[in-house]
Amino acid sequence: MFNRRSMLMCAAVSALLVAAPALAQDLSKLARVKVDLVAPPFIHPHEQATKAAPRIVEFKMNIEEKEITIDGDGTKIHAMTFNGSVPGPMMVVHENDYVELTLVNPDTNSMAHNIDFHAATGALGGGELTLINPGEQVVLRFKATRPGVFVYHCAPGGPMIPWHVVSGMSGAIMVLPRDGLKDETGKPLHYDKAYYVGENDFYVPKDENGKFKHYDSGGESYPETVEVMRKLIPTHVVFNGAVGALTGKNALQASVGERVLVVHSQANRDSRPHLIGGHGDYVWETGKFANPPQKDLETWFIRGGSAGAALYTFREPGIYAYVTHNLIEAVELGGTAHFKVDGKWNDDLMKQIRPPEPIGAGDKLGSIAPHTGHAR
Repeated sequence: MFNRRSMLMCAAVSALLVAAPALAQDLSKLARVKVDLVAPPFIHPHEQATKAAPRIVEFKMNIEEKEITIDGDGTKIHAMTFNGSVPGPMMVVHENDYVELTLVNPDTNSMAHNIDFHAATGALGGGELTLINPGEQVVLRFKATRPGVFVYHCAPGGPMIPWHVVSGMSGAIMVLPRDGLKDETGKPLHYDKAYYVGENDFYVPKDENGKFKHYDSGGESYPETVEVMRKLIPTHVVFNGAVGALTGKNALQASVGERVLVVHSQANRDSRPHLIGGHGDYVWETGKFANPPQKDLETWFIRGGSAGAALYTFREPGIYAYVTHNLIEAVELGGTAHFKVDGKWNDDLMKQIRPPEPIGAGDKLGSIAPHTGHAR
């Protein structure tokens, strides 16, 4: 129960919240633009640099509780999602723009949800101001004062926070400097394509025979799912919602000579992205564009609850595996994506001098013409 002191404190906080708009800048003359979000790994069209004045960028996201399949064996979970995708869609604005989000919790859902922007300042990243029950919506506006890539996630309070996050309810926002990305000397950096890779850890209970269990609802799954979560050992570590979601026909496309920006987020655990056969030409490991990028990294580190960005120019064609370089998680639990790169092979960078042959065969057969290799 509230005591007198608590009631006075609550009253003081309420008074501050009521008074806050008086301290805000007059935004009535700012331009407004509505942005239609797209499902990852894709990112809505945007300018990399702008000379325009700060503006109000309007987004709308629907919260969707839905059953999804997370591996090739047909394992299903009751996911919680922003806009129906795991991860939620990426938003892009420029430094000092205002983000204005309409968050909708349809009455077909069963739980309360909210959103915590790591890019925002105050009120638990907006989480305190956006908690909505099924059948409600809320509009939040915040000023994007810090350039970089940041996680957002649901944080409805208490034990619901980790459960909602590991059930798929996270995404990312990119706040670009108004004059665009720069290298360590201040020279402009541009990208030809940008992709968003959202990493998620799932915790699916098993039955007495070691088979993943299926539940009729998220609420039914909760007690046993929490038991698995507390052991801190995920059953799946995946990119974009499922094992193989970014491989095969869904592989990320690029061409030799294209400079590609990859934004990678992990709302819950540490990750170690690595591009097999490539590198991070420029990497904002902490995701903060105000800091100069690191150069020529083989593997970079994404801290749990954060996002990072890497820029790479592809130099050879072929299939490149993009993995979390805990290779157990990459190979056994699903943390692998593919880039499919077209273009002309460059023998100067790599070529196979002799194909596989019996040991000593070369000494007997003499010279064999060099053979062009293939990117992994």
